[in-house]
Amino acid sequence: MAAALLTALSIQAQNPYLPLWEYIPDGEPYVFEDPDRPGEYRLYIYGSHDNEVTAYCGRDQVVWSAPVGNLTDWRYDGVIFRSMTDADGNLLDARSGKGDILYAPDIAAVRQQDGSTLYYLYPNNQAGGRQSQVCVSDRPDGPFEVINWNERNPRRTDGILGFDPAVFVDDDGRVYGYWGFEESNGAELDPETMASVKPGTRIVRNMVSDYKHDGEFRFFEASSMRKIGDKYVFVYSRYTEDGEDGLPASNNTLAYAYSDSPLGPFTYGGTIIDAREPAVNAHNGQAIATANRYGNTHGSILEIDGQWWVFYHRQTGTDQFSRQAMVAPIGVRVEADKVEISRAEVTSEGFCTEGLNPLNRISAGWACWFWHPSKAVEQYPNFIYSGSYIQPSHPEDGTNVEGFSLKNRYCPLVNNTPGSIVGFKYLNFDRLRSCREVNLEIRIRPLGAGGRIKVMVGDPTSSEGGSVIAEFPLGSVASDDMSTLSVRCENDLKGIKGRGRKGLFFQFEGGEPGQSLCDFYDFRFF
Repeated sequence: MAAALLTALSIQAQNPYLPLWEYIPDGEPYVFEDPDRPGEYRLYIYGSHDNEVTAYCGRDQVVWSAPVGNLTDWRYDGVIFRSMTDADGNLLDARSGKGDILYAPDIAAVRQQDGSTLYYLYPNNQAGGRQSQVCVSDRPDGPFEVINWNERNPRRTDGILGFDPAVFVDDDGRVYGYWGFEESNGAELDPETMASVKPGTRIVRNMVSDYKHDGEFRFFEASSMRKIGDKYVFVYSRYTEDGEDGLPASNNTLAYAYSDSPLGPFTYGGTIIDAREPAVNAHNGQAIATANRYGNTHGSILEIDGQWWVFYHRQTGTDQFSRQAMVAPIGVRVEADKVEISRAEVTSEGFCTEGLNPLNRISAGWACWFWHPSKAVEQYPNFIYSGSYIQPSHPEDGTNVEGFSLKNRYCPLVNNTPGSIVGFKYLNFDRLRSCREVNLEIRIRPLGAGGRIKVMVGDPTSSEGGSVIAEFPLGSVASDDMSTLSVRCENDLKGIKGRGRKGLFFQFEGGEPGQSLCDFYDFRFF
């Protein structure tokens, strides 16, 4: 597939900030020098690759990048690694010819004495004793080759890094590794191997306490280390306690701890982002999850041109196997005795922090707020989807390039049953000041259930200040094709124009209970 087509479809860096058909969870963000343009720098995203469709992750790992000066210009840099053959070149799975499943990776850059840089990739490979795989390249976009094959068994690798590996190179050149599932582990690594414990040091077990033991750390998985000033900030997936924010326990939260040393002791800092986006139901005061209902998240933090960001992922569909890369701005303050990181909000904006442009076509797949009256009592894995969700759209053959077709641009909102509400936070309605009148266009596939779509600005309820600006009646005739509907917005001067950065909410009403009114593709103002 031509790079130009891929670039054209990578849109504008809203959330999710990669194309809707690309699923890169567990993203570790880094800024590296562009190997083809010395002196220029790019943001690179390293993660697993959800292209198995019915299971976690995939059998390859790919990289996307963007210039630090334009985080709306994302580029697909290709496959950087597949674990297909052992040290002797023999297929690891000779019967199927398939490679290993690769989970959440990390990467570390090491400056060489001659001024060059080597990049060490750490795939999270749980197959056949290969979980400690270490790969190297002289480019951040690979390709990467395994360097730690066992001398006696060419199908195994050496090293101590286990599940969800993370590697950190300190300013003095010392190297540290972190790993663990339901137990946090850390160690100083031998820079000669980049995989084994440095002679004379030892593994630190239970570096921060896990969720099965006392303490507020409640470590679950997803280790990631960053250095801010002279503080070491450990980012990880925290398993919340039952009842925190009024919601059931979940591993959908990124938290942080900080220390004066790479291996602790650590002080708990707090939540960076909860991908469920807890809120309160205005009607009854009950806590609700307005974004993800369930599932994990994994990511880290990074400063780019003076702005800090948290990178995480969300689930789409009705399972956990089509996860999309997300980002949100955060504030970071380092003092002599503490690190403070502000809690981020789940939005549709991504890097577009001034709000999405309502004059552009906005995909339904960028929705970030979901609600249905029955959602308050649903708990994974026993619930039935009774409200709207984003339908994943995978390329036909499970890859992200070779099997790509234009129809895979769309990840529509489906299961839009009566009572469902979906929202987009936020749109910049100041962009409508030049419009003499304000019209709203939606593209849907009607399913013949009748009903209507009500559109509100600011909040999905009038009691909380929301304003109804439009209503679309839906007919009783189903269609296999996309239909375009448009209406002039009510109160367009008071209700929309010049209102700044506000949320937009679509409510699906009428029709038969439990029957979806339509598939919802996109919308725009004009």
